[in-house]
Amino acid sequence: MDLTAPKTIQELASFLECEFRGDPQHEITGFNEIHRVRKGDLVFVDHPKYYDKALNSEATTILIDKEVEFPDGKAILISEKPFDDFNKLTRHFEPFKIINGPKGENTYIHGTAQIFPNVTLGNNVKIGKNVTIFPGVVIMDRTTIEDNVVIGANSVIGHNAFYYKKKSDGYDRMHTCGGVIIKKNAELGSLCSIDAGVTDYTIIGEGTKLDNQVHVGHDTVIGKNCLLAANVGLAGCVEVQDNVTLWGQVGCASDVVIGENTVVLAQSGISKSLAGGKTYFGSPAKDIRLVYREMAAIRKLPEILENM
Repeated sequence: MDLTAPKTIQELASFLECEFRGDPQHEITGFNEIHRVRKGDLVFVDHPKYYDKALNSEATTILIDKEVEFPDGKAILISEKPFDDFNKLTRHFEPFKIINGPKGENTYIHGTAQIFPNVTLGNNVKIGKNVTIFPGVVIMDRTTIEDNVVIGANSVIGHNAFYYKKKSDGYDRMHTCGGVIIKKNAELGSLCSIDAGVTDYTIIGEGTKLDNQVHVGHDTVIGKNCLLAANVGLAGCVEVQDNVTLWGQVGCASDVVIGENTVVLAQSGISKSLAGGKTYFGSPAKDIRLVYREMAAIRKLPEILENM
């Protein structure tokens, strides 16, 4: 998320009641989780396993649970509970707002859009030209829907990111302050669920088509002209490049890249990144040519065992 005006590290340290290291006038222009950080962002880290990743990321301010050396041009905030303090910051600068009616504040609907009854629009939503939204759809805060998009009945766009920290008393959810962008000419079937980005945006690319009951996790980016059949489920922070086809009930783990022009056959499970231009099948998904060879070998096993 971007701040409306930059804040100094000294200001944020005072707000959080924690210490900092670096130039007191060091500026923070936004907050982001590690997958989406940019120059000027603050990111949190609370495990030694990820210290180097955070310190060497594009983020210029690191909210961390111990004093460490940090690269030139960056600064650190030292917190006993970085996750909690990150939530404190995002809740302060982008608080949750109740929607008191069918349309929230600062929401724009183009005059050519067709909005059916029983549609709920959150705060800071933008609906473009010739958009069609069928009954029962819920579009939550910070969602942009570009021109010529169709959204099927009872779909939910921009629900909270599924991002939790396990604690001794249960799970604590990271505050969602990101949103969703659906590019022009995309179509979503009924009962789709598109989670908002934690601090940035989940993106459905131009011309992409989603069948009924497709789930897209937080901060996932789907490219142009992709085709996702019914019951496809993508975890958070997945990158689906252009012209990818995922057939029914394909599941994909988080932080995976699916290369351009890939086809994944039905009921496959994607556990790691897939090179583009190939067809995959199985769980874990493998090149279909290898799968066919394995299947052929298995068919020969009874004959081999009989001749042993």
